[in-house]
Amino acid sequence: MTGLPILTAGEMRAAEAEAIAAGTSENALMERAGTAAALALRRFAGPASTLILAGPGNNGGDGYVIARKLAALGMDVRVAASGPPKSKVAIAARRDYGGQVAAIGAAEPMAILVDCLFGTGLARPLDASLSEALARLAAGAKVKVAVDLPSGVSADDGSLISPVPAFDITVTFGAFKPAHLLQPAAALMGRIILNDIGIAATSRTSAIARPRLAAPGPEDHKYRRGMVLVAAGVMPGAAALAADAALRAGAGYVWLAGDAPAAAAAIVRGEAGWRALLGDERVGAVVIGPGLGRDNTTVARLRAALRSKRPLVLDGDALALLKRIGFKALPDDVILTPHEGEFHALFGVTGGSKLERARDAAAQAGAVIIYKGADTVVAAPDGRAAIAAPAPHWLASAGTGDVLAGICGAMRAHGLAPFEAACAAVWLHGRAATLAGPWLIADDLVAALPDAMGECL
Repeated sequence: MTGLPILTAGEMRAAEAEAIAAGTSENALMERAGTAAALALRRFAGPASTLILAGPGNNGGDGYVIARKLAALGMDVRVAASGPPKSKVAIAARRDYGGQVAAIGAAEPMAILVDCLFGTGLARPLDASLSEALARLAAGAKVKVAVDLPSGVSADDGSLISPVPAFDITVTFGAFKPAHLLQPAAALMGRIILNDIGIAATSRTSAIARPRLAAPGPEDHKYRRGMVLVAAGVMPGAAALAADAALRAGAGYVWLAGDAPAAAAAIVRGEAGWRALLGDERVGAVVIGPGLGRDNTTVARLRAALRSKRPLVLDGDALALLKRIGFKALPDDVILTPHEGEFHALFGVTGGSKLERARDAAAQAGAVIIYKGADTVVAAPDGRAAIAAPAPHWLASAGTGDVLAGICGAMRAHGLAPFEAACAAVWLHGRAATLAGPWLIADDLVAALPDAMGECL
């Protein structure tokens, strides 16, 4: 359910240092990075005239290697530098390039712009004149390519230290960085191309990958495939969406408890049915919160669910009620699905990146957190975290969160552990949105789930 590692700037420096200590020279790493970027440029941007902006550090050194490689391929390449190279490997790369280098202020736009000014190490805003030159040259280019990260982006949290133009392609090395997937930076990356340059990258943070799910087999029946219990409340349509999503995500049986439209699920009405179903050993997951309401009756329903020892997914109103009940009432293995406003209500407005906030919240609640948004982060109490690829913008529509809750319930009922279930649900949710298209409503998202599931076999 999780894929390639995501490394902070510090973790990346440590990984590079380990590779160098193991016998790979810093020059060899730069040569590999520059070669990989040049080949990606040639393939995805084409053989057009190219202007490379080189900074003083190793990101600029990569730029000189790229220039040398593209020139060897017969491309029209020019380099403009913000200043002379400072590191030994960048100085060597500039020497090996051997071509003319202009000042950035004197450079003219070319068809392709390659930003090699600053990579993961940027910690302060660009000088105003440099920022203006970058904007001017980007505006005049047909294709804009960033190497490692666009200059002006903070690697670890995705914030913008300086104004950053939107790029068409970002070529990076060794591992993703948080800024590749965290907003607002993620929206400016364009297509991200990750190259292996021989660095062993390991991290407690990873990108959410397509899950591997098994199709029903000859031994399966409706309960073996997973039974999901969904609580209906004052807005029964929301619970019906969650129930439908659970069915479309492969649950064999879904009970929709309360006064709700039938949808595709069976209905049990009244509190006696709710409490009896919570005691049914066949229930593999309970989804509570979509359209639930916040009165004393719903508090009692939530408390009963918390005491049931069933795998739980808490969404919507259940998160608001949890603020009143307290995290101490949570059993193990719960999934919480807050959006930004619900997250702030539960955990307060805190500093740090979205990744750090999600990790802190998971530890505080002792639960898996799906911190929803355009850059959804999943975090577990043990410190693991995963970031989803930027979600389709059209998921910002009523009911789509209810669908995600239902998918989570189905994944838990299938037997996936909470963190893995949450990651699988987030991937399926985003993929179904892509398949449904930009004018979707929540029902369309549900209808696209079987196709998304089919890609996971």
